[in-house]
Amino acid sequence: MRLIEGIATVGGERFADVGAFVAALGRIGDEHNVTVQAFDARCVVSRRHLDRAVEIADRERDRGDGIARDRAVEIALYAAGRRQIDRALEMGVSTGETPVVVLVDGPGDERSAGEAVRELLAPATTLGEYDERRVREFYDIGGVELDATDADLEALVLERVVLLVIDR
Repeated sequence: MRLIEGIATVGGERFADVGAFVAALGRIGDEHNVTVQAFDARCVVSRRHLDRAVEIADRERDRGDGIARDRAVEIALYAAGRRQIDRALEMGVSTGETPVVVLVDGPGDERSAGEAVRELLAPATTLGEYDERRVREFYDIGGVELDATDADLEALVLERVVLLVIDR
């Protein structure tokens, strides 16, 4: 799995809307035989967060228990810890400038796909630059929960990723 960091600009000349940006990622994935999924970096707590989402999504699909038909959507659902696609996509790219982490994973040419994705983004370091307030709100992690455990925010988000398997 490769993670490409940068700033996605949607709503300008290059990408009129989010659909155009997502379509460009889809074409890269198809061309290189990989899955490509973009995430708002402000909601991604770590590389482990996306590693775990890919691992569980693939395991559930291999068992025939996948939630979505499309692997990229399945990964997004697990990363978001949500069964509803529209809620999971809130963790994606928005109109304007969005700091992103773009996941590239699959049996094909991840390196070339990653380079193609990088060309769509303005360079920036985004992984690990999450917004704690946004993460806590998105994953519904309140102060009481944080106070009741020794776990850090990353551990609680990873728990949400895993709990989606149980929450059927």
